[in-house]
Amino acid sequence: MSLALLQMRCSHGPRNPITKGSMFMSRDTPWPSWVYREGTEPDYRFSFANERTFLAWIRTSFALLAAGAPLDIVNLSLPHSLQRLLGILLVGASMIIAVTSWLRWARAEIAIRRGEPLPGFRFGIGLSALTVVSALIITVAL
Repeated sequence: MSLALLQMRCSHGPRNPITKGSMFMSRDTPWPSWVYREGTEPDYRFSFANERTFLAWIRTSFALLAAGAPLDIVNLSLPHSLQRLLGILLVGASMIIAVTSWLRWARAEIAIRRGEPLPGFRFGIGLSALTVVSALIITVAL
């Protein structure tokens, strides 16, 4: 076994496998620091629940991307311009959800660490509206 691999497996090795001089932060400095320097360390179950919510939104983003990307390639019974518009809507929503979910995770983590109420679900109405518009496009085209 190589020395580097052995050091990674041993917590008492001479260096952390993730060093401060590398492109990664050290294990002692969580990232992003602007989130973790707020408040006090919460019960880990709340942080894990917040992460699971973030991952659920990322899965939703991937699903919209997977639905929207092939719409320009697959020949459906929709007019090409409508099919393209639907694809742009879905891929655009995917990008917005990916960014917004990360920002929502950060805001929720800060609120948890400060012991404050969790932030509201602001972008839910936009996502609902996008779903309705996409469904209407498909319904009218069929």
